[in-house]
Amino acid sequence: MPIRTRAIMHTKILAGGIIALGLATAPAFAQGISIGPGGVQVDPGYRRGYDDRGPPRSELSRGEATRIARREGLVDVDGVDRRGPRMIVRGSDRRGDDITVVLDSRSGDVIDVRR
Repeated sequence: MPIRTRAIMHTKILAGGIIALGLATAPAFAQGISIGPGGVQVDPGYRRGYDDRGPPRSELSRGEATRIARREGLVDVDGVDRRGPRMIVRGSDRRGDDITVVLDSRSGDVIDVRR
């Protein structure tokens, strides 16, 4: 193999190694998006100051409130409303009777079940 070809091959291998090392040590710049009742939100890809459980919870989403109400016997959901510190989920049980589940909007605790 001629010396010039060998030098070019060594240069390419060295350049590939430097690029690979640079990519391996570069921070990840991944971002995500979430789509919910409040619209589209960009997740910057880092959680400054949070542990593995994520950011501190502020309030229940409508989906979380519905899941909690289903555990209390609600089958068909007619509506989910927020009234101050409470979430009210209205619907019917498996027999078709009306049921209203009142939740604490921060903790998710069931305050009342009205049948």
